[in-house]
Amino acid sequence: MNFLIGAFKPPCTVSITLADARNRKQVPLKKDNGQTIMVPLFQSQESIVGEVVIEPTQGKKLEHNGFKIELLGQIELFFDRGNFYDFTSLVRELEVPGELYDRKTYPFEFSTVEMPYESYNGVNVRLRYILKVTISRNIVSNIVEHQDFVVRNYTPPPPINNSIKMEVGIEDCLHIEFEYSKSKYHLKDVIIGKIYFLLVRIKIKNMELEIRRRESTGSGPNTYVETETLAKYELMDGTPVRGESIPIRLFLSPYELTPTYRNINNKFSVKYYLNLVLVDEEDRRYFKQQEITVYRLLETS
Repeated sequence: MNFLIGAFKPPCTVSITLADARNRKQVPLKKDNGQTIMVPLFQSQESIVGEVVIEPTQGKKLEHNGFKIELLGQIELFFDRGNFYDFTSLVRELEVPGELYDRKTYPFEFSTVEMPYESYNGVNVRLRYILKVTISRNIVSNIVEHQDFVVRNYTPPPPINNSIKMEVGIEDCLHIEFEYSKSKYHLKDVIIGKIYFLLVRIKIKNMELEIRRRESTGSGPNTYVETETLAKYELMDGTPVRGESIPIRLFLSPYELTPTYRNINNKFSVKYYLNLVLVDEEDRRYFKQQEITVYRLLETS
């Protein structure tokens, strides 16, 4: 039995260490098995520097066809699970074919890496970045080790940020105007607005403001759209009177938003909407939806 266990032991251990691991910010990342781990955070144009340590199992030599490390940016669509589309692929050869008897350290550097898209874990799509070490071998399978990291990219405040003004009405029954102070919001922003009741001839039971995320993946017949309601904010309870106005003040920071992503590598998009919902006393629902743009502002803290 012990002989069998020994036969399946890996012939070496592989570890990947980043040069600035102690000082670099760590963020949570949910793995396939549901566990959450802490991984380093990068942004586009940063250099990724570190070392790979390969140590043969005691008393064994490691015969190999070379070692390499890759930096990969990948998109996986869940209807095509297991197929990764690489939009970034960089390689550094670490070792030529030969034999390894003792522990050896291999430094690596990927300089000012273009990482245009943010890491994203959605309903039907995942975008990830990994460092992947491959030890090539002849007859037996290759040894592969990888480390995840997260990319977030920051946007300056938009120079023009127009307000949103809209009307919703049912002929001779209801006429409402509503206004949001702007159309583009950063992740920690506050939605400020006002609703004006110009005509009210139906009995409104309550009114809510929802934040919705719409994720579109694939194209053509393989297009999948998932809409999630991330927040529900009750604006009023009971019937308003004509001429009444109701203020809106909704903080975004408690909700797990991402920036708006438009046509990422022709594979997916993520958009956000403010959805105004009115419910009358007969439980009929009236909607008015408006897209907003969400962006990531550089945090000063």
